[in-house]
Amino acid sequence: MDNTVEQGKTNAIISYLTIVGAIIAMVQNSEKKNPFASFHIRQALGLELGFLALGYPIGYFDSWAISMGFYVFFFVLWMFGFVSALQGQYGLIPLVGPFFQRAFKNL
Repeated sequence: MDNTVEQGKTNAIISYLTIVGAIIAMVQNSEKKNPFASFHIRQALGLELGFLALGYPIGYFDSWAISMGFYVFFFVLWMFGFVSALQGQYGLIPLVGPFFQRAFKNL
């Protein structure tokens, strides 16, 4: 495994543990920018902000199927990113990963 991946793996994993974890990982990665950690911080931050922004309005639907589908969708995307960070891979989250990389390219 690449030394860059090994050095950034901890921050990459931390970034997927809630929005607070993403902020902690950003602060830890701000001094020495690790490309692997930065990649996963962008992915995790995008997922968490998207979940917060869409979760509240989706919760107002009367149908439990819509709400449950939303939660399952985000959980699957989160698992994909988290497992990718654990394995030391640059795995874009399906559907939204490229958008997150462009939107948060300065992190």
